[in-house]
Amino acid sequence: MEITTEMVKELRQATAAGILDCRKALEASGGDFDKAVDYLREKGLAKAAKRVDREAKDGLVVSYIHGGGRIGVLLEVNCETDFVARTDEFKGMVNDIALQIAAMSPQYVKREDIPASVIEHEKQLYRAQALEEGKPEAVVDRIVEGRMDKFYKDVCLLEQQFIRDDGKERPRTIDELVKEQITKTGENMVVRRFARFELGESLG
Repeated sequence: MEITTEMVKELRQATAAGILDCRKALEASGGDFDKAVDYLREKGLAKAAKRVDREAKDGLVVSYIHGGGRIGVLLEVNCETDFVARTDEFKGMVNDIALQIAAMSPQYVKREDIPASVIEHEKQLYRAQALEEGKPEAVVDRIVEGRMDKFYKDVCLLEQQFIRDDGKERPRTIDELVKEQITKTGENMVVRRFARFELGESLG
């Protein structure tokens, strides 16, 4: 079966895959559109690890206002192309993340963003708490490590459990939510930055 330019274009619009990849997928599937989509998804899963190295400069900046104007969020999430940025799936994911920020009040995107001074302060605090609780010196470091893991899950957006998954046997993290979209679209995506404002909060 002859693979036409129109067929390649249609597949590219549906999957956001490259032109050559779309042509190869259609050739491998004998021109069957659905099989070609499956081919690209399978290939995408194999290359998922490589996508996170690709530059993501497109995307969306969204605002979310909650509680009748009591909480506001500004969020930037990047992807590689305007095509993906305009899809309902990408917009839905970004809005879900903004809702997460409003509800769970993370302080950082990822643990690498936390200043070393903040990490050291938390470790010293947890160490003092463990010793105050009478824990043996030999296990204090392990206790501190466990409490730091919980700290990261509380303050880092990507490590928080997705609030819409409450009640599920295995809730996804925000990082897993983003990676699912990376796999579906074939594009790298990055939660770049956010700001959260709450009426009356301290400015100090």
